[in-house]
Amino acid sequence: MTDSPSDPSPKSLAAFRAEVLAHYREHGRALPWRETHDAYEVLVSEVMLQQTQVSRVEPKYAEFLAAFPDIEALAAAPLAAVLEAWSGLGYNRRAVSLKRLAEVVVAEHGGAVPRDPVVLATLPGIGKATASAIVTYAFEALAPFIETNVRAAFLHHFFADADDVPDRDVLPIVEATWDRECPREWGYALMDYGTHLKRTLPNPSRRSRHHTRQSRFEGSDRQARGAFLRALVREGALTVDGLAEGAGIDPARAERLLGDLEREGFFVRESDGLWAVGA
Repeated sequence: MTDSPSDPSPKSLAAFRAEVLAHYREHGRALPWRETHDAYEVLVSEVMLQQTQVSRVEPKYAEFLAAFPDIEALAAAPLAAVLEAWSGLGYNRRAVSLKRLAEVVVAEHGGAVPRDPVVLATLPGIGKATASAIVTYAFEALAPFIETNVRAAFLHHFFADADDVPDRDVLPIVEATWDRECPREWGYALMDYGTHLKRTLPNPSRRSRHHTRQSRFEGSDRQARGAFLRALVREGALTVDGLAEGAGIDPARAERLLGDLEREGFFVRESDGLWAVGA
């Protein structure tokens, strides 16, 4: 009798755990955020890693912590300084959310990152999976979660012949296999194993119902928004026409994007009509 993908046998679960741990012991990555239990430092790393590759995060992580060594320093910093430190990581709204989160934690939690993932997930820029990862790595809490590398590992082993697999089918197996004694190490092992699979095989995550392809960057709104940010951090304040010209887009499109960025808390329109980074 063969296992059902959604109800694997104890033997199958044990074999999966053994394979993941064997890979980790042989190929586990030494990364700076794995050397700390400081909740703020772990939080910064998890937000950076949400949509950015490890190779790009490593140098920026060190630079960011040098500029803002604790959550109080981040909360007190001007937004322009935070965005400048974030430059190069992309998806800059994460930097805005991270600063807002720091302000909330200092004002409402005494500067201590909450240990409860439910509370953490209510803070700016922190979803359920990121909250669970933070408490796992900072506090050694048992808080199983699914993200892209974790998903790849489980889809490869337990859903090899399935497509359009929803996370609700994967999560019970994730919870059943998560190490109760060493939840932090198991999380790192899963991340490294999933990364390995995605490098050496057709990405198993493509068989997930939740898999999405990143849209083309060249000519996109994301590219123009990034150009605006770099220009305003460099120059301080510019007109719509100046920003549009620098980004290589027409002023009407620039006006629309600037309105979006204003609503998201990135920029402000000053009394003289110039645009600047928000406070």
